[in-house]
Amino acid sequence: MSDLAGKTVFISGASRGIGKAIALGLAGEGANIAVAAKTAEPHPSLPGTVYSAAEEIEAAGGKALPLICDIRDEDAVFAAVDKTVAAFGGIDILINNASAISLTGTADTPAKRLDLMFGINARGTYVCTRACLPHLEKAANPHILVNSPPLDLSPRWFKDFPAYSLAKYGMSLLALGWAEEFRDKGIAVNCLWPRTIIATAAMRMIPGGVDISRAREPAIMADAARAILRRDARSCTGNFYIDERLLAEEGITDLDRYAVEPGKDPIDDFFFPESRWGQPGQS
Repeated sequence: MSDLAGKTVFISGASRGIGKAIALGLAGEGANIAVAAKTAEPHPSLPGTVYSAAEEIEAAGGKALPLICDIRDEDAVFAAVDKTVAAFGGIDILINNASAISLTGTADTPAKRLDLMFGINARGTYVCTRACLPHLEKAANPHILVNSPPLDLSPRWFKDFPAYSLAKYGMSLLALGWAEEFRDKGIAVNCLWPRTIIATAAMRMIPGGVDISRAREPAIMADAARAILRRDARSCTGNFYIDERLLAEEGITDLDRYAVEPGKDPIDDFFFPESRWGQPGQS
């Protein structure tokens, strides 16, 4: 039996993309998945809803609880967490995946868009963690996993889209603080980020486009996430993991299995800190 079988996982933004891939991977190991997202009806450009994701999770072997929840709404998040605990008896793992993106400069980023990114990325991550915390404290091997980048203050990551960078780094800074705040409670807090661009619907919608043929499938992040969540929480915390390096630690070095088009050189993702590759805490 998998170490993750029967574990209850609360995932924000799991109706599509990386969040759904992680949910499906965990479902395949027999986990219970609370799918917290605000997409109740199909989006004209972004496929997937909370309900369609829940159906796929059930088909993959897990138990699913679809939850319509805008993580900017604190009351809605706490209500969703209460429903999760009522359905499954507790929460073992929190995955802060939901995120908003706008790769725009200051002149092209109105305050409303800034508020959206901060509300979902940093504030939403904070609210979900605060709501799940009392239940994680009771879990046997509790983990918080944040889909955010390693901290690197090079101006190159801020000059083109400072608002988005600040919103994503807000998630990472929270994780950095929580790893120490919750260390004595035995709750692991780690970040995970892709080395390359990932072929998601959101990536395909970026203005100007990217060469998706040189991307990797979300499954690489799902496999990396599972590797982290199997580890002992007390000895695995405070890390900023890069998917490729983490999988190498697990003995997975043939990454063509994740390529959209095997054999093509993948494009580095945003925030990939080449200068810190392999340093402690940056695996």
